[in-house]
Amino acid sequence: MIAYITGKIISKEADSVIVENNGIGYEIFIPLSTFYELPRHYESVSLYIYPYLKENTLTLFGFSSMLEKRLFMMLISVAGIGPKLAINILSGIGPEELLNAILNENTARLCKIPGVGKKTAKRMILELKEKINTILPEAKIKAEDEKNPVFEDAVSALVNLGYPLEDAKKVVEEASLGSNNIELEELIKKSLNIIAKKL
Repeated sequence: MIAYITGKIISKEADSVIVENNGIGYEIFIPLSTFYELPRHYESVSLYIYPYLKENTLTLFGFSSMLEKRLFMMLISVAGIGPKLAINILSGIGPEELLNAILNENTARLCKIPGVGKKTAKRMILELKEKINTILPEAKIKAEDEKNPVFEDAVSALVNLGYPLEDAKKVVEEASLGSNNIELEELIKKSLNIIAKKL
């Protein structure tokens, strides 16, 4: 069974990458979080692999970290969540934020992930909350601070502009320091200014 692969990137898209190893090109489906970690074309990459076999068809799913692979395996164990939806979930929320949302039973946050409805969110919490501490004992789980809607909307705006979720959160957090009642438009402007200065 393929558990890990190292090779040269032949092509990459937001949802998949082709990695050449010993003259064979492997098509591997990935979440956005892994896509953002990929090096340039023809450079070497290493991915944790989960092979999924269905109806005699083998599909490879790849992850930049073991944590993401374990989360993927947990997600597909939930009734109604297949590999494609699991990848979609990992593309729509960071690993630690996903763990926090489940542990804190934050249905509203989970429902913001495209493809996840209220029933699926509740099922995720019900089936995964107890598993997290046993399957992921090394994960640093912290109680999630409630973010105001303006913060979340600003992060969403940056993500829609093409910025990685985790990077967007850090920038908006920096822009909102010392400003408890900042307006959304102003917060987005401050965030974009911070990004421009770092370019």
